[in-house]
Amino acid sequence: MQRSTRALFEAPAYPLGRRSLTTEVVDALRQQIEAADLKVGDRLATEAEMVQRFNVSRTVVREALSKLQAAGLVETRHGIGTFVCEAPGKELFQLDPADVAGSIDALAVLELRISLETESAGLAAARCDKARIASMRRALSDFERNVGEATETISPDIRFHLEIAHATGNRYVVEIMTHLGIHLIPRARLTATQIPPNEYADYLTRVNREHEQICDAIERGDADSARTAMRLHLINSRERLRRAQENF
Repeated sequence: MQRSTRALFEAPAYPLGRRSLTTEVVDALRQQIEAADLKVGDRLATEAEMVQRFNVSRTVVREALSKLQAAGLVETRHGIGTFVCEAPGKELFQLDPADVAGSIDALAVLELRISLETESAGLAAARCDKARIASMRRALSDFERNVGEATETISPDIRFHLEIAHATGNRYVVEIMTHLGIHLIPRARLTATQIPPNEYADYLTRVNREHEQICDAIERGDADSARTAMRLHLINSRERLRRAQENF
């Protein structure tokens, strides 16, 4: 464990240039993983240590870790830390980017999610603890804070849904959701469908309001309401994507 933390701090400094700070941190950590400075099973440094190391905010660090998690390079073990994963291969539930290149494929992913995540929300309501709820709330706060930058809401959105998956206590749910990764979020398709900029902030606000309703139900331990809120959110997402596709 100590070896992996030292590896992070002994690596050459990565200048944080004009690109997104989140992207810079992702690239720095990805390079260490690919170079085997951080090996499978190694624990990454804490958020506080990475804030100091990269001279960025805690939000940037969380965004970077979310993107690495969505890519299947790391996994977060609740209350323990973030660890390097086995490099993802072509497992049953992994989707290749070429398979989800268009809106039709994104709609198919949403159909899968309606089935999977509706029940996951119910399980999360029955099994979730206060620490996991706090993690969900942080993701929603990050989402709300980044509404002005549409692409910066994607990582907290993924984080929120992955937190629910972890809250189920079912590793297979986590595995499927992790392999879906960035394809969980149809917004990656919507940016190509020319949604008017003056409507996009309202769209994102509606999305996060739906997230809050899911989180509220989970926090209350109300499994039926959590399922209903999740199903409504994903059906709404499917319809928003379908309308955008028709208007393209």
